Amino acid sequence: MTNSDKYGSSAMSDHICNSNSAKKETGPETKTNNLLKENNVADEENAVVHDNLLSGWTCNTANSKEEISPMPPSSVSSGFSDDDSLRCDSSQSLTISQFVEYVLKKKRAGLIREYEEIKTRSSDGTFNVAKARPNLLKNRYTDVLCYDHTRVLLAQSEKDPMSDYIHANFVDGYKQKNAFISTQGPLPHTCGDFWRMIWEQQVLVIVMTTKVFECGKIKCEQYWPPDETSDDQTYQNFKVSTTSLSQFDNYCVTRLEVTNINTNEVRQVSHFRFNSWPDFGVPHSAVAMLDFLGKVRKCQSSMLQDLGDKWAGHQRGPPIVVHCSAGIGRTGTFCTLDVCINRLEETSTVDIKGVVEKIRSQRAYSIQTPEQYVFCHLALIEYASARGFLCSPPDLSDLKPLEDSD
Repeated sequence: MTNSDKYGSSAMSDHICNSNSAKKETGPETKTNNLLKENNVADEENAVVHDNLLSGWTCNTANSKEEISPMPPSSVSSGFSDDDSLRCDSSQSLTISQFVEYVLKKKRAGLIREYEEIKTRSSDGTFNVAKARPNLLKNRYTDVLCYDHTRVLLAQSEKDPMSDYIHANFVDGYKQKNAFISTQGPLPHTCGDFWRMIWEQQVLVIVMTTKVFECGKIKCEQYWPPDETSDDQTYQNFKVSTTSLSQFDNYCVTRLEVTNINTNEVRQVSHFRFNSWPDFGVPHSAVAMLDFLGKVRKCQSSMLQDLGDKWAGHQRGPPIVVHCSAGIGRTGTFCTLDVCINRLEETSTVDIKGVVEKIRSQRAYSIQTPEQYVFCHLALIEYASARGFLCSPPDLSDLKPLEDSD
């Protein structure tokens, strides 16, 4: 049985996932967060959203005429070799039983404090290309920027030196460099760039962890035809058609056919959309997300097998594109769980803190709220219990969020 099969284990099949939590999830970090509250809402009143750019917003730096630094490394590499990717050699590594003991001792407040310590650490990364004036309108949120050193470079047009920019970063997986591309939800005018990235990086699977419309706001452009009856859509040089749509309790899978209009080459892409993450907060149970993650991995493996000799890269295939709205909160949670589960299956050890720190060094602000950080711990324990790593499920009631009336 492969790791991807293990994710969707029948041991989880009779659980349900639902939440009444009213904590806010989407948007960038703010440094004014109270320890026990999440005010990290990029698209709420306290943040400057993309629409403000259209009204003449300029780069929020001490010198708004800041020049672009030399171009970052090629998108072929995220700057980490496979030996340096997310492995099991951290001094913070714990066995699963030690991990459970650690979490129960820390409790919810302790994990929140641990997250705050991670979040307040300064980053060595720069955002020069994202802040360049021609690229400002390509950023969904003005306070969520894209690192230079791990950004995905699009093929550059001779007529436009800034045409290589998209708000997306490579993120390493477990023993796999560039396993993911974490990106923002496409904007109306960046859908073409999004599909160009999908094509150039030979992506097989797209994971969407937000809805197009949430909380009365547009979180992501509808960048694909909704179902088989929808007309084909053209974005720059790519025609996108929906060939099938499968609906499940917590997610849906859309099979897309992407045609390069210039060459007439046709490729298949699977689009996974998770729709059971509540508008606010995190799920009370991780089972639905864990099942979803397993289906994503199984699909990636199947589609890679279909490619045969056409793929000569890493044995786990090309990057999986993961996005929510800002591409940091739910996206970071998904990537963290994938890495931690792969590691647990291979080594029976855990290091969520180390994984989050590494992912944040590649995609700024990933795991953007304390609730998401706590959720990763709960989810991994749920997974370990269901997979038989633990003799009996521990009592996690002290870690689950209180019900909110808002």
